[in-house]
Amino acid sequence: MAQALVTYDDVMRELQERQFRPLYYLMGDEPYYIDKISNWIAENVLQPEERDFNQTILFGSDVTASQIVDAAKRYPMMAEYQVVIVKEAQNIKNTEPLERYFKAPMTSTILVMCHKNGSVDGRKKEYMKAIQQAGVVFESKKLRERDLPAFIEGYLKAKNVAIDNKSTQLIADSIGADLSRLVGELDKVMLSLPEESRRVTPEVVEDQIGVSKDFNGFELRDAIVNRNIFKANQIVKYFDENPKAGSIYGFLPLLFNYFQNLMLAHYCPQKTSQERVAEWLEMRNPWAAKEYMTGMRNYSGMKVMQIIHKIREIDAKSKGLDNPNTPPGELMKELIFYILH
Repeated sequence: MAQALVTYDDVMRELQERQFRPLYYLMGDEPYYIDKISNWIAENVLQPEERDFNQTILFGSDVTASQIVDAAKRYPMMAEYQVVIVKEAQNIKNTEPLERYFKAPMTSTILVMCHKNGSVDGRKKEYMKAIQQAGVVFESKKLRERDLPAFIEGYLKAKNVAIDNKSTQLIADSIGADLSRLVGELDKVMLSLPEESRRVTPEVVEDQIGVSKDFNGFELRDAIVNRNIFKANQIVKYFDENPKAGSIYGFLPLLFNYFQNLMLAHYCPQKTSQERVAEWLEMRNPWAAKEYMTGMRNYSGMKVMQIIHKIREIDAKSKGLDNPNTPPGELMKELIFYILH
């Protein structure tokens, strides 16, 4: 594995083969993968009896870079390695001592730097170069909304649990891209499944996550895609009467993402081919483009452009701009009427 930016699977493959590096610099906006890697190292590199003397947990807001270096330069006691894990590494002020250490790290120390909510300052080129020379740099990026279904399916498949497309989308739409929360909900769903039927259905999602299988963002988007006026208004009315079930603040991004992609689909050179549209929109599976094929039949490029403008207008009004007293429910009804007529 090259000493540069790598994937989560790359890092885990080496770790599980016990090919350890002197440094793991874990950074990015998605804490889930950073925690997964650092927790694996904390729980698996050393034997339980070795950890008391050879495993150290530090916090970047409580220690200096020099103190981290001092800890990293210690030799292990009756063990092959010592592990030093630095959480909140983004709070370390003066990184010069670390830069010097990275140029000649201890091979008997596994130093794990957990830098969350961002990455190394791009202006610190020498610091970044030293990090890359010392070991592994992993950037944990937020998943895009369109990648959530694949993540959900992959996570459940690894646990030998099946799921249908509707259930996948229901979970993705209701939980969003917070992977820690998403995984927690998936684990809860799996615990509820009987051994003889390891399959997630819309009924299971409704029961365990609390998302109505009939009145939810997935069904609303489906009704809009197919221009089912009655069903769309029925769902909006349900949300207006049950604000805890859903609101304009959750559905505006959902609708905006769909129509933004639909606008791109209209520019696809081979927009009559579902496979080519899927490739154009960078989708993993051709079936994912089906709703865009339907959308292009029901909404012209001009209408899509007008809808995107309207969504932005309603979004601004929902935040109080040029809107002294129209409630969110009425704004949602206004938007749905505009889209469907």
